[in-house]
Amino acid sequence: MAWVGFLMFFVVVVVLLAGYPVAFCLAGTALIFALVGSLVGVFDPVFLDTMPNRIFGIMSNVSLIAVPLFVFMGVTLERARIAEDLLETLSMIMGRLRGGLGIAVILVGMLMAASTGIVGATVITMGLLSLPTMLKRGYDPAVATGTITAAGTLGQIIPPSIILVLLGDVLSSAYQQAQLSQGIFRPETVSVGDLFMGAILPGLLLVVMYIAFLLLTAWLKPASMPAWQTEDTKTVTAIELTFRILKALLPALVLILTVLGSIIMGFATPTEAAGVGALGALLLATARGEMTPGRLFEIARSTTRFTSMVFMILLGASMFSLVFRGYGGDVAIQEFLTGLPGGKVTALLVVMAVMFLMGFVLDFIEITFVIVPIVGPALLAMGVDPVWLGIMIAINLQTSFLTPPFGFALFYLRGVAPPEVETLDIYRGAIPFVAIQIVALILIALWPPLATWLPGLF
Repeated sequence: MAWVGFLMFFVVVVVLLAGYPVAFCLAGTALIFALVGSLVGVFDPVFLDTMPNRIFGIMSNVSLIAVPLFVFMGVTLERARIAEDLLETLSMIMGRLRGGLGIAVILVGMLMAASTGIVGATVITMGLLSLPTMLKRGYDPAVATGTITAAGTLGQIIPPSIILVLLGDVLSSAYQQAQLSQGIFRPETVSVGDLFMGAILPGLLLVVMYIAFLLLTAWLKPASMPAWQTEDTKTVTAIELTFRILKALLPALVLILTVLGSIIMGFATPTEAAGVGALGALLLATARGEMTPGRLFEIARSTTRFTSMVFMILLGASMFSLVFRGYGGDVAIQEFLTGLPGGKVTALLVVMAVMFLMGFVLDFIEITFVIVPIVGPALLAMGVDPVWLGIMIAINLQTSFLTPPFGFALFYLRGVAPPEVETLDIYRGAIPFVAIQIVALILIALWPPLATWLPGLF
């Protein structure tokens, strides 16, 4: 009856396209299939008896406590207008350089990604702050929108990223399950901290490739990225400029390095570091005079809303995967992947292609909770490194979110872009960055130490 499990996927996609909430689509579809299967005698309802234990496991999972803390940190820094100050200061520094504003957007996107880890928030913030300025300074709309969407999606891969927290927890369970299936009863583990360390070099690689592309574009098509400098910039002294740089850049860098450094050096777990980051963001916003009781309430409400969404989807995905396994879908997936010609290379290509296509319909949270637990054990049992697999999945989904016409980042930017920017401009601007993402994915696939060297070192 494994075909019933695959029918569940189709039904979920149809219900999602009808506009129903994701968590209820997953749980509702699973319960309907479980009920019908029980009535006709093809599904054992005993599988559902384990659901309370799954819920308790989610509630007591220490790693997942990092999710609301990192979300609180990111939302607080967003409300503290860190990005606005950074963009203004870096634009002032690079005003004379052709394409300098685009490079400033990439660098601010990188810092915002390391601060918030939430793609939608970063794309919307960067779109509101930088797109009008870039258009005013004569940037080609396609170049401007492509740069903003690419910078915004860096939150997928640059730690502390919410997707890496969720992937770390899911891959840890999948890795232990894969080892137990191989008769290894003292399984090794993979942590969120391992994924954070593994993502640093690939994230920096993407930033360098983005900047190199912008410089090349500015050289080949100078009219699309003109240099521009205000009169204010010419009158600012070196001392004043240095002070503005330190004021805008130093607090955010100190906070980011404190969070990541404490994880890398082993001083704190990701959950503990997330607590430090949340408190640090709150103190930073207060010191900048951006924190009021009303704003704090808004931050708490946004954090609660996002966290509730994540955990509702997790519960719905748990129900879905439970029923999927009850129909033997996990066994069918494993037999299919292991039976492909070409071994794990072909299996990886198939899984990555499916995830890429699913990224047009599902958000990274659903893919992480639904797809990864099903295909992860099979791939890891074939000898795939869990950290490398996690980074490949993260960059693959990042690429999917950029790809026209269904990329999530493109829809986020379309929602805040001025009317004179056409949707076709956003699509044209995203295509070169999609190509860069694919090249980066190939480089990491051909040279896994890009993702595994740093975790192995520490």
